[in-house]
Amino acid sequence: MASHDDIIDKERSKSAFKYVEDIAPGLRLEMDLDKIHHTSISDFQEVQVIDSYFGKTLVTDGKTQSTAHDEFVYHESLVHPPLFWSALLSGTTQPDGTRIPGSAPKSVFIGGGGELATAREVLKHNSIERLVMVDIDPKVLEVCKQYMPEWGGEAVASHPKMELIVGDAHKYLMETQEKFDVIIMDISDPIEAGPGIALYTQEFYQRTSEVLSKPNGVFVTQAGSADFIPHPHAFPEDDDDDNKESWCFSPILNTLATVFDHSIPYTVPVPSFGECWGFVMAFNGDAKEARALADLPYEVIDNLIEERIEAVPGVPDHKYRSKGVKFLTGKEKGSEALKHYDGVTHRGLFSLSKSLRIAMKGDKRIMTVDNPVFMY
Repeated sequence: MASHDDIIDKERSKSAFKYVEDIAPGLRLEMDLDKIHHTSISDFQEVQVIDSYFGKTLVTDGKTQSTAHDEFVYHESLVHPPLFWSALLSGTTQPDGTRIPGSAPKSVFIGGGGELATAREVLKHNSIERLVMVDIDPKVLEVCKQYMPEWGGEAVASHPKMELIVGDAHKYLMETQEKFDVIIMDISDPIEAGPGIALYTQEFYQRTSEVLSKPNGVFVTQAGSADFIPHPHAFPEDDDDDNKESWCFSPILNTLATVFDHSIPYTVPVPSFGECWGFVMAFNGDAKEARALADLPYEVIDNLIEERIEAVPGVPDHKYRSKGVKFLTGKEKGSEALKHYDGVTHRGLFSLSKSLRIAMKGDKRIMTVDNPVFMY
């Protein structure tokens, strides 16, 4: 029989530092904290780089932003659908319905994106001539270049097609005279007192519609939690004073729909976030285009990938390896340069669950400067 001291030693051996993140009211994600690479407080937020169950991880204000395990899932899902859709909108449609892509997208704007992985994915498109990225927090950029070069690092930051600006993305878009084929908002969640709330309003979206090129301009934003089966906290009742922080997926969708002809939701599971994640793409055009985006034959996407995608040289790949995920050297082209997105994946992104579609249909909230909606 084990002695008292043996039992104590056994329990001590199981103890470890933990990384704990609040996902939703009453739900936390807990895992071993293997290493803290960096921790600091910028003028805007707390910034940490740690090693956890999901490998190297960027954390801001206690929220996981991306991890070595699955960052490519988030970033490829955010970037490639809108860029390929812009290509198709700029092209022609044959009498048999076949779409011939045009020369777009040539110019892309990224708001946020401090890890540089969103820019990495944009730069894989050989049609790109100019990429402007504006992030408000120089500390995040500095930390990510130093501790997370696999996300993009200096190879992306100093890329000849890239203009990297430390500044306010909202101010930049309000003042710019330039037009962009695609605008990508890879910004912090709309958390009360957070730096990103002004970038989720009807007023801001109206301005983005004016900055986009016509007729092929496409807007996309990350849109927060979007679980397959929504929890009640996601859609608070009007009289629920105890739950004013909720999901923003449907309010973002609704708000964009007041500005653009089409506002299209899509989702992807991100294991390190502990839930599915939402995105919303918006654009103008004929009514039939909205359904066409979700129903694109997988061969169309796969052909675009083979014709247009090339890995960005000089970006080291993650040492942490997820099973079934290829290792990139920076020389790959076509499908070999992507880890997640392809024609089959594209169709899955736009296949929202029945329960999620029903729940979102009943949510009529619109996000404005005077009436913001905050995420948990």
